[in-house]
Amino acid sequence: MIPKKFITNAALTVGFDLVGVVPVEPLERERNRFEEWLLAGNHSSLSYLERNREKRFDASLLVEGSRSIVVCAVSYLSPFSRGYSEGASAKVASYALARDYHLTIKEMLAELAERLKVVAPDLKYRAFTDSAPVAEKTLAVRAGLGWIGRQSLVVNPKFGTMMLLGELVINEVVDEYSEPMRDVGCGSCRACVDNCPNSAILDNRLIDTRRCISCRTIEREWEGEAVDFDGWIFGCDACQSVCPFNRHAPLHRNPKFDPKFDPTAIDWASLSEEEFSKIAGDTPLTRAGLERIKGNLRRQ
Repeated sequence: MIPKKFITNAALTVGFDLVGVVPVEPLERERNRFEEWLLAGNHSSLSYLERNREKRFDASLLVEGSRSIVVCAVSYLSPFSRGYSEGASAKVASYALARDYHLTIKEMLAELAERLKVVAPDLKYRAFTDSAPVAEKTLAVRAGLGWIGRQSLVVNPKFGTMMLLGELVINEVVDEYSEPMRDVGCGSCRACVDNCPNSAILDNRLIDTRRCISCRTIEREWEGEAVDFDGWIFGCDACQSVCPFNRHAPLHRNPKFDPKFDPTAIDWASLSEEEFSKIAGDTPLTRAGLERIKGNLRRQ
């Protein structure tokens, strides 16, 4: 059995800002809600979400022998996260300005696991961050990291929404599990809803990805109706930059998430593949690639 306090201290030492621990158990209510969202076609080009639904909402099917899930979050909030100047035509979601978080968070989780082996030498684990069928946001809420805001993201009263999540699914029991936050929420605020350029935020705290700029500029291109990219060439922070919690949140403290470049200072239209690789070679922008980014720029 691992002491929760030890896990918390280890996660903070590694560089995470928040950590909670939950037992492995089926998430039936959340799965039903997810199934309804899929049935409505709101996932558009994200066809991979249709696969492994059972595993997504039951970690015991994803990792054999799993007993607990350590849920971590780290802030990436930078000055770019609070919005670009009026009329900017080469905006990039602020998380994508740093080294690819999949790489960084996986490394942090691996370091965390090694620290946990000090008190649990027989620890077995798998690390996840946004690239496997894991109900990350649901787990974060259950672990007390925040609540689901109107824009469908996890909101923390101190760090806002500009956070990246990572999970360690482990084979050990923990002496104490986290509890969800109580008496918190967005209140009557609808800033994210009102500021989405294409009204992609639904009333039930879900997203219609057919109209979401983040999805339409990154994921497989959708054959449906055209949408306004509003100056974004990769991702979109429109629903987050206006959130009051992000307006008052501190800038990120972990240097691993420092922005590597200013997207508005780059002539993307004339950029060569070699230049693109030097600027963004280890960032999430490589997922879309230079030609896709240039195409997004032409659609402004």
